[in-house]
Amino acid sequence: MAEIPNNGQMLWKMEGEDRVLHLRHHEAEPWRPYEEFPQYVLPDPQGFSKGITTFLALTKKGWSATKS
Repeated sequence: MAEIPNNGQMLWKMEGEDRVLHLRHHEAEPWRPYEEFPQYVLPDPQGFSKGITTFLALTKKGWSATKS
């Protein structure tokens, strides 16, 4: 994973029947799927929500989770 900023926001959104992690660096930015941030993406275990491994890594870097 590339050098990660120590702040940012994360949100889980439903896409079809899957929960997918969405990210943004600042409140003024729109939410975007985590896959649009290839520098942060980590592979997920099979059967888990899309972005769970990235979510855990970003949490350790101080990113906050926002409720939808």
